[in-house]
Amino acid sequence: MDTTFLLRLIAVLAVVGVTLLLWSRRLRRKAGLPAGRVVYSDTGTWQRCERPLFSQRYRLSGRPDYLVEVKGTTIPVEVKSTRRPPTPYRSHLMQLAAYCLLVEDTHGQSPPYGLLRYSDGTVRVDYTSQLRSALLATLDEMSRSRSRRDVSRSHDEPARCRRCGYRNSCDQRLAT
Repeated sequence: MDTTFLLRLIAVLAVVGVTLLLWSRRLRRKAGLPAGRVVYSDTGTWQRCERPLFSQRYRLSGRPDYLVEVKGTTIPVEVKSTRRPPTPYRSHLMQLAAYCLLVEDTHGQSPPYGLLRYSDGTVRVDYTSQLRSALLATLDEMSRSRSRRDVSRSHDEPARCRRCGYRNSCDQRLAT
């Protein structure tokens, strides 16, 4: 084989390799993922969607958007389509905390933090004992509410009511 041809082929392969590397880094930054290996995805954009995580102990299941392995630790990432609020909404925090609890129970190791990825930035949320306790209290309250006949709406957000699937039958809907 011609040496010139081999050198050109190597150069082309190197350019393609660098281009693919830069493209993958760009996609990772755009997705708000930390450096690490994606080990779970429920977005359909990376490989295939996975089965939900399930904790028998907490009777909890969930599908985080991503789980990323960073230095031997599994980090949950939840992607939101909205802009980043000044402080994360409690519902976003509880959802991310639930994924942290699921990782803790299914992987045997608590993640030190989780990530909330908004359309304009990423927020790191430390998985503290206080956040874990707040989640467990919320899960307990939800469990107790299941047996009650009447459970009051838990918000004062007209936009949320407008999008609710139960709006037409709800006697507590907000005037919008």
